[in-house]
Amino acid sequence: MTASSEKMGPPPRTGPLVGLKVLELGHYIAGPFCTRVLADLGAEVIKVEPPAGDPVRGWGATVKGHPVWFSIHGRNKLSVVLDLKKDREKALALARRADVLVENYRPGQLEKLGLGPDVLHAENPRLVIARVSGYGQSGPYRDKPAFGAIGEAMGGIRHLTGHPSGASDLPPPRCGISIGDDLAGLYAAIGLLSAVYERDVTGTGKGRIIDVNLVDSIVSLMEGMLPEYAMDGRIRQPAGAAIPTAAPTNTYPCADGKWLCVAGNSDLIFARLMAAIGRPELAAEPRFATNALRCAAAGELDAAIAAWTRTLPASEAEQRLEDADVPCCRLFDIADIAADAHNRARGAVLEVEDPLIGRTLHFGPTIRFDGAAPEATIGWTGPALGAHTDYVLGTVLGGGR
Repeated sequence: MTASSEKMGPPPRTGPLVGLKVLELGHYIAGPFCTRVLADLGAEVIKVEPPAGDPVRGWGATVKGHPVWFSIHGRNKLSVVLDLKKDREKALALARRADVLVENYRPGQLEKLGLGPDVLHAENPRLVIARVSGYGQSGPYRDKPAFGAIGEAMGGIRHLTGHPSGASDLPPPRCGISIGDDLAGLYAAIGLLSAVYERDVTGTGKGRIIDVNLVDSIVSLMEGMLPEYAMDGRIRQPAGAAIPTAAPTNTYPCADGKWLCVAGNSDLIFARLMAAIGRPELAAEPRFATNALRCAAAGELDAAIAAWTRTLPASEAEQRLEDADVPCCRLFDIADIAADAHNRARGAVLEVEDPLIGRTLHFGPTIRFDGAAPEATIGWTGPALGAHTDYVLGTVLGGGR
């Protein structure tokens, strides 16, 4: 998107949410992640930033002073600079024309700005308000500060990503991304689209207030652990790279220092796996005849597989197992993701031109409709701070659009 086009307005949008007007009062990750999903689906997203910009503009690598992360973080959004402490009336004007408002301030902050749900709904009774926070808008922890790492800790996932008992004195590692924020953003998107459906299709005509938080979002991933605990007090413990209920399934070291993930879960796949590593006799042994028996002897099977993978580079071991129709994959880093032929063919990785940072790579759309070209999802990359302030406050609020 060029500077001149920013003054004139954005290119036409495409996707099933064209026409949905979204106001983002968010910062960092969870709220903006939610609105990025909506923007990729065609919604108009007006991102309100403080004069200093979304703090995430200061994170990560930069090109000529422009943050490369924001190329994705702010894509398909209109950046408007407002000081909400001084420009409350302009924010209210934007809320009056919006279908949806997304915010992820600490609980109570929106009310302190004079923009609480009661005020917003007095201006626009149809407004759907998605509120994303650390612990939620109610409960004894409501006012405690929280970031994604805290949500992971209280939500239980950090316990599970730890090392098996006795394997290491290192603390349980995070998964490497802000999964709590991203997941909360997705739940917020689901919730607000549900509320829009109820308002417009069911026909209530009324807005809703959606309460999503980081902790609940992580807890929701805990599968059957709560009923297991309720049954007899059992607590799932860290299992490292293995799956306690399926064997052999683990991640194995290779000759080049890389790792190969192998899932030999079923009886037929187990037999093919043992043949591929040169140990067909193990598949014929009665003590490995069922998954339950293999789980009880997972250590022995893992040792046999690792003895084979250690003799080969990860890519060669992967190819041999793929030839044997065994589910496997070496552990991809971002360079592998960027270069992978499947990712490129499907548009999961796209080359795009960013006016601020030049030629770069973006993640393509996760959701596809009717075989549409992935490139159509990216109308423009993350804009400069306040690039659309004049357009939005003048043309949009002035009645020109």
